[in-house]
Amino acid sequence: MRVVDKDFVFAAVADERRRIAVLIDGLDDAQLATASLCTGWDVKTVAAHLVSVFADGFWGFQAAAVRHGGIHRGIDALARRRARSSAVDIADALRRGADHRLSPPVTGPVSGLTDVLVHGADIRIPLGIPFDPDPQLVTLALDFLTGGRALAFVQFGRLRGIGLRACDVDRSWGRGAEVHGPAAALMMAACGRDALADQLDGPGLALLRDRLTVFRDRS
Repeated sequence: MRVVDKDFVFAAVADERRRIAVLIDGLDDAQLATASLCTGWDVKTVAAHLVSVFADGFWGFQAAAVRHGGIHRGIDALARRRARSSAVDIADALRRGADHRLSPPVTGPVSGLTDVLVHGADIRIPLGIPFDPDPQLVTLALDFLTGGRALAFVQFGRLRGIGLRACDVDRSWGRGAEVHGPAAALMMAACGRDALADQLDGPGLALLRDRLTVFRDRS
């Protein structure tokens, strides 16, 4: 297992939170109401969720899971509640909390990095805004997503029998029918998003596409 520089990860998360805050500040009402890549959430609600991640925290998520009958329902309820705030307030909260160091039990600090990268794409891609994350950060996210600790990120069985190979970094993950393409597209597919699947290729792609249809979630 690769040793992760936590300070590097936390700094990357802070930078991305600030970039998303700037992005949200520049959107009009129609853009904020645009459907994101997260099923059932618009762009504003995704941004609100990114505030909830540090404002409500791991134990707040667990309490909400008990109240609402499951972790995904709990996360959804917290995000929708925070989305009632103005976009200005959501962006300000992202800036104020940008340096919050998130390291949940079991999943660790790279889960927070993965979350903010994927949700940044969930916002940008439907709006036609380029999504071009640092491949080094995406590589860390893929290590996490394929490392057996990605609870609530990768549904069980989605990547079974599939090997992932990045064409823009010299890395591969898993074993089986190969799917290759840009690391960012592999990351999004691992998290259940098919928006960048047209950038992927390989003998395992048809199987992965089928599983993206079956295993839909809001990671």
